[in-house]
Amino acid sequence: MASWISMDDACRQLGVRAQTVYAYVSRGKLGVMPDPADTRRSLYRAEDVTGLAKRKQAGRKHETLATNTLFGAEPSIPTALTAFFRGRPHYRGHDAIELARTATLEEAAQLLWGAGKAADFSCTTALRGGARPGRVAAFKALGALAATGHSTRGRLTRVLHQEGQGLVGELANAFGALPGSQPLHRRFAQGWKLPLKVAESLRMAVVLLADHELTSSAFAARIAASTGASLPACLLAGLTTLSGPLHGDASGRVQALFSEVERLGDDAVLAHYLSTGLPLPGFGHFIYPDGDPRAAPLLALCEPPEVIARFIEKATQLTGLQPNIDVALAALVAHHRLPADAAFGLFATARSVGLLAHSLEQLGETQVIRPRGRYVGQVPEMPQPARAQGIAAPRLA
Repeated sequence: MASWISMDDACRQLGVRAQTVYAYVSRGKLGVMPDPADTRRSLYRAEDVTGLAKRKQAGRKHETLATNTLFGAEPSIPTALTAFFRGRPHYRGHDAIELARTATLEEAAQLLWGAGKAADFSCTTALRGGARPGRVAAFKALGALAATGHSTRGRLTRVLHQEGQGLVGELANAFGALPGSQPLHRRFAQGWKLPLKVAESLRMAVVLLADHELTSSAFAARIAASTGASLPACLLAGLTTLSGPLHGDASGRVQALFSEVERLGDDAVLAHYLSTGLPLPGFGHFIYPDGDPRAAPLLALCEPPEVIARFIEKATQLTGLQPNIDVALAALVAHHRLPADAAFGLFATARSVGLLAHSLEQLGETQVIRPRGRYVGQVPEMPQPARAQGIAAPRLA
């Protein structure tokens, strides 16, 4: 029978911080369960902790060290943008949850970019050729800009800030925001023909989504920036990575789950997932074992259909896992009947601010990010020396 230990005991045995323990859980290396005595806390499988500790003590060879630098629990790239304190994300030391109560994305960009004033995402350029709003239009527009963009090297920061503002504005338009000079959340509300009060929910959502430390998309953007690529190219590298269903498009999986719930009923869907051991999309987060703090304030602003609300409540009770930001985004879409791709559009536009912040920060480093490969494939046969094959070696003059 498995035994379970607290976070403090796991950290002490492994000699790591709590964030590393969360990463072990996310990669399936460490079992976790809610603490029966306090559901706000988690317990960790003692046998898994012991096994990890033994492997850690076995020694770290050069190639293991190199691998862990890239795929390890903690990023190896220094950043002053976003970090997690007391289970909450902070933008340059400011609590992102508190910031989202009143700030606009323009103000969040000022903070993350280290700019002198709030960003101006106003953009009067409408979609060309009657293009349909959505990710196809967004990636086409960004791809064209990336193909003709100028290198970031040798350019003043204020010039790059101006270019970044234009890129965010272009993306917003491509995802359906109405061109104009209004704050970006209001432009989205106008473009999607929503009441002005709904714009407040959109404002909170985009500020909460602006950055989330060194994610895979932020890393991709930083790699592009380290080569001197243009800002639109850096942003495109980050957004194509963000588009994966295990990253920024995770809310799409939750929307598909909600469709199942509306079609089959909450009990039937829960029974299927729990009986087959399938993880429920949108519930739990490896960085936030006690619940994603970004989800609660956003969920409080929307009332999804009754069957969806009931499903969220039952799923939380039966699994002990709290809904994360992807559930909150999908619930926002369901409640206000937003366009099908609105969740990704909001996420991508908001996160473009963070991706540009990471790209700009990376410009302060002089080295190109170039990890080494550790070859594990077939070793080719090496040719025999010429003399062993009976061939006379050439005479050197």
